[in-house]
Amino acid sequence: MTVLVVEDEEMLLSIIQAEFEEAGFGVAACATGEEAVAFLAGAGRADLLFTDIQLPGALDGWGVAEQARRFAPDLPVIYATGFSVGPPRQVPGSILLRKPYRLAKLVETARGLIGA
Repeated sequence: MTVLVVEDEEMLLSIIQAEFEEAGFGVAACATGEEAVAFLAGAGRADLLFTDIQLPGALDGWGVAEQARRFAPDLPVIYATGFSVGPPRQVPGSILLRKPYRLAKLVETARGLIGA
């Protein structure tokens, strides 16, 4: 199973990537929403999208998930945020985690969404 992780804070991205890999997941890491959408539009494949809401560039996490669902309509999504400017725009069947969250909870939530 591969998780597409979208997080612009390099240290947090490394920690999340290591946690997923330690739990047996493959990880594709992107620092912007545009990178993530390009990954999915190309040859990239993911079984789960984990995205921060606040991202640099034109796409926030809500937009990343909306675009990702165009390529994979049933893609499970986990959002993470400590602060969101507007109201949530979650895609159906997604989960929102508020920062700070426990890494074990993140992996547990991911497993629950993809049945792993």
